[in-house]
Amino acid sequence: MPYRKPMPPAGFGARAPGYNARMTASTQTFDVAVIGGGLVGKSAALALTQGGLRVALLAQPCAPLPPGAVFDARVYALSGSSQALLERLRVWQAIDAARLAPVYDMRVFGDAAAELHFSAYQASVPQLAWIAESSVIERALDAALHFQPNLTWVDARAQSFDATGDAAVIGLANGRVIEADLAVGADGAHSWLRAQIGSKVERRDYRQTGVVANFRAERPHGETAYQWFRDGEIIALLPLPDNHVSLVWSAQTEHANALLKLEPQQLAAEVERVTLGHPGALDCVTPARGFPLALQTVDRLIAPRVALVGDAAHLIHPLAGQGVNLGLRDVAALVDVVTQKEAFRRLGDTVLLRRYERGRREDIRKLVVATDGLQRVFSIPGTIARVVRNTGMALVGSQPLVKRWLVASALG
Repeated sequence: MPYRKPMPPAGFGARAPGYNARMTASTQTFDVAVIGGGLVGKSAALALTQGGLRVALLAQPCAPLPPGAVFDARVYALSGSSQALLERLRVWQAIDAARLAPVYDMRVFGDAAAELHFSAYQASVPQLAWIAESSVIERALDAALHFQPNLTWVDARAQSFDATGDAAVIGLANGRVIEADLAVGADGAHSWLRAQIGSKVERRDYRQTGVVANFRAERPHGETAYQWFRDGEIIALLPLPDNHVSLVWSAQTEHANALLKLEPQQLAAEVERVTLGHPGALDCVTPARGFPLALQTVDRLIAPRVALVGDAAHLIHPLAGQGVNLGLRDVAALVDVVTQKEAFRRLGDTVLLRRYERGRREDIRKLVVATDGLQRVFSIPGTIARVVRNTGMALVGSQPLVKRWLVASALG
């Protein structure tokens, strides 16, 4: 008998036999349209298409690093839950291990002598996190996506949206139209799709800018991440391969602007000063970049035939390094809801999507409260506030069970 390509399972909302996602007509029909790329959007697209769905991905492949660049300026601390998702997608196994750095210890210093020490050994986990460049993970996702026959890359901007009928209808800037049972908004903090469904946004500007840069360090970092709270600002040094470190300095915007104007050797000297020489002499290998910091929540994560994930659904302070992990947990939850749906429900069924929203609310709320609360506490000026902060850190440091709970929460 001649070979016949198997159709997707009915529970995924399969369409009629003979359908071709790369049809040339002005209207293309898919099961899911993912708007936005990055780690979260591409992970969502890959997970859904690996599940047998026909997916349109409105995103661009990852751009190469600038000529001469050693590291990507943007790095992430990937938790155990993020690693598990990428392993499930068979992406983690394809990442060059030489571009990853484990975190076995984390040392957090208050604005006095107080210190917190978190240890993977004491918490009985392999590592606290993996430090990875954004582009390294994204290129691995791109490679996996290019091998998916049910995925179509769409190189056009979405400019109109209508979900009043039986499908989500997305008009593109090139005149073409996409129809899908479900549209996934992974298009960032200023999400276009979120605006189309009228989800209300509450945003509070921290009046801070995250300054990021990478350095070669004189002293071995020992797979240890460091964090300092200094006068309402937060400085983190994260381990990278070959004894490099990545800086994330959450600075008041005026101060951040001054830092971004420094020459590389001047910035390195300033980082050496505020980190009390822990890494030794630093040599800047990636020019500094800045991005504004804000807290952002939305009143709903879903609408008929729409689900929001990642920064489109929430934005938190980077002090705990959990933003991308929260977004990847959105992806895992959405995929689980889709794969476990009843056969009679369509992907965009509001009853189905409410399961996703209910499942994500508590995780999002806890991280919003934790990160925003810490940022507020360490921004309060004055001697009394400083004493209270550092007393609290000392108390947490003396409670092994509390520290293990914090590590477990961070691992997802």
